[in-house]
Amino acid sequence: MAEEGDKFGGGAVTPAPPAAAAPQASPKIILKNIDMSEKMRNDAIDCARAAFEKHRLEKDIAEYIKKEFDMKYGQTWHCIVGRNFGSYVTHETNHFLYFYVDSKAVLLFKSG
Repeated sequence: MAEEGDKFGGGAVTPAPPAAAAPQASPKIILKNIDMSEKMRNDAIDCARAAFEKHRLEKDIAEYIKKEFDMKYGQTWHCIVGRNFGSYVTHETNHFLYFYVDSKAVLLFKSG
C-alpha cells in the first residue's frame, strides 16, 4: 500500500494560498420615520455606519451617535439602538429620525 505522500506526488504538501478576505458589504439602511433635513439625515446615516463599524454593543453604538450629534448640532440629543423596543417621545421639530441599519433600529431625536 502506498503512503499518502506518494499518492500525491512526493510527500510534500503545499498549503493552499489564503483566501482573500471578502469586502464587507455596506449595511442596508431603511428609513422609517423622518422629521429632519436631508443634510442632517445624511449625517445621521453616516454617523450610524461609523458607529456600527467601531462598536458591537448597542449601548456603545447609541452613545457614539448621541455624542457626535451633541457636538455637531448642539445638545440635547437622545439615541436608542436595538432590535426590540417601543417608544413614545416628544422631540423638537425637524430633529427626529427613525431608521434601520440592517436588522437594528436606530431612534435619534433632540429634546430638552
